[in-house]
Amino acid sequence: MSKLVCPVMLVETVSKVTDYRLGDFPKRLEPGNVLMCPPTHFTVKTVQNPFMEGKVGTVDTELAKKQWQALKEIYESIGCEVKTIDPVEDLEDMVFAANQVLPGLDDNGRPFVILGEMRNAKRNEEVPWYRRWFVANGYHVIDIDDAMVNEEYTPCFEGQGDAIWHPGRKLLWCAYGPRTDKQSATLLNSLLNVTVLQLKLNDARFYHLDTCFCTIDEDTVMIYEGAFDADGLALIGHFFKKVISVSENEALNFALNAVAINGNVILQKGSPQIVETLKKSGFTPIEVDTSEFMKSGGSVFCLKMMVY
Repeated sequence: MSKLVCPVMLVETVSKVTDYRLGDFPKRLEPGNVLMCPPTHFTVKTVQNPFMEGKVGTVDTELAKKQWQALKEIYESIGCEVKTIDPVEDLEDMVFAANQVLPGLDDNGRPFVILGEMRNAKRNEEVPWYRRWFVANGYHVIDIDDAMVNEEYTPCFEGQGDAIWHPGRKLLWCAYGPRTDKQSATLLNSLLNVTVLQLKLNDARFYHLDTCFCTIDEDTVMIYEGAFDADGLALIGHFFKKVISVSENEALNFALNAVAINGNVILQKGSPQIVETLKKSGFTPIEVDTSEFMKSGGSVFCLKMMVY
């Protein structure tokens, strides 16, 4: 029998939630709009992840603009309104709009964002510009620095790159490893008053959760198993009825840095196995070319923020 009240927990092992199922967690309204940042200043200047090795100065800026525009048009074609934030000169990674904040709705239906605390100092300069946009668009802003006044330091937290809501539920998946600190999950648990399921990332190539974990709907997720430890895999298997395992080769092709909207799965082209699996599972894969952005370690998911 489904429980009427599910406790708010920080969960690292499945043993803490064996008595609970997805239906025990409150429902959550999914955002239907998309926020993107034009790649006006996008390039690769430094090496911040394994995919950037050897890519400094190699970006074809005109091709990047065409690829970005094509992705924007795909969102519009499936019924999403695409909002844009103005790019800022010398903030070349601002185009990756998934990392600066984590959005949500409070119990009164008011939209909010929790501001990120980026590992890289240069990327942290992007956060105030995103803050300005969300304030102008009616969001309540939560600064994790304000919640850490009695602590020695603020843990790194890279927004939706490492914190992904379970589709349709007030249940948050949060990863820690190369970018986001483990302590951030405790902070999110207390600030949001929601259960946080914490996952450890084991492979530096999969430095954000959005590179190895893609939710498709309430029951379905795609993952690269090698990015997680046994506890993480057990948690994922407990809360998703269908776990689609993606090969290492296709995961490294950013197949999991994808976006699922109403049965459509937008993903980087060139991963035939997962495309076929998605079709057989009743979903509609939409392939797109983000090769210029992959030089910086990002693809479809990284290039957007879902907003209300």
